[in-house]
Amino acid sequence: MKKLLEAGVHFGHQTRRWNPKMKKYIYTARNGIYIIDLAKTAEKIEEAYTALKKIVDNGGKVLFVGTKKQCQDIVKEEALRSGSFYVNTRWLGGTLTNFRTIAKRIAYLRDLEKKDEEGYFDNLPKKEATLYRKEMEKLEKVLGGIKEMRRLPNAIFVVDPRIERNAVLEARKLRIPVFGIVDTNVDPDDVDFVIPGNDDATRSVKLIVSVMADAVVESKGGQTIIAYTKDDGEEVSMTDAIKSVDKEQEARRQAAAQHRRNRNRRREDYSRRTNTKVEAAEEEVVARDTEE
Repeated sequence: MKKLLEAGVHFGHQTRRWNPKMKKYIYTARNGIYIIDLAKTAEKIEEAYTALKKIVDNGGKVLFVGTKKQCQDIVKEEALRSGSFYVNTRWLGGTLTNFRTIAKRIAYLRDLEKKDEEGYFDNLPKKEATLYRKEMEKLEKVLGGIKEMRRLPNAIFVVDPRIERNAVLEARKLRIPVFGIVDTNVDPDDVDFVIPGNDDATRSVKLIVSVMADAVVESKGGQTIIAYTKDDGEEVSMTDAIKSVDKEQEARRQAAAQHRRNRNRRREDYSRRTNTKVEAAEEEVVARDTEE
């Protein structure tokens, strides 16, 4: 629970932006911010970990999905570490429900890569070769993470089910289990294994995605990096979580106040410089009139 607290997993969204279905995962509200119950988060992580490991134990493959800018690198790194698939730039409609068509695009990408390796493009006119290489780069960007996916995954993990709604809907249509980080503004009903937590902060996303990747790694006999590691120091409680929210909000208030002071100072400096220039111009006019 200490790791969850330090990563800021307990920070929810503003109280005016929430989904009532997440009420059971909310501990309290503080200064307009919902605080997620970390005890329930820890419980749900354990539940999701066990379920995901079981899927991989049975030969299943996992697809990690996270296209928000702050989680793109995390999703890619953890998917690669665990030998899983990933989508981290843009979800192509039909990636799951129309996988045959997607598979054809993947085959085309592989063909382009093979031709590039064999030097085929070097024998083409420069303009034509450039077009092929640009197309290859574009396809790699959206399909690179599923290039080795020969069949549909047996589970998907999404960082934000609201942003990745199309991925979630496709998975549910095909009855593929959905695991996901669900913040206080998200409908949890479409997620089979809900992990209530902050889906915006990089540290929060990194921690949870890493733990889920550990489930895959452990199933394959690899070395986990988060799972089963003990927290250092004293145990923490939700009282500590509330204190951390207060501290964070106070820091933000001070930063905002400093920003206002800096802005006002710049305005005053600008006004002073402008007045000085005006006064100098007026004095010059007076001096010129006097000479005349």
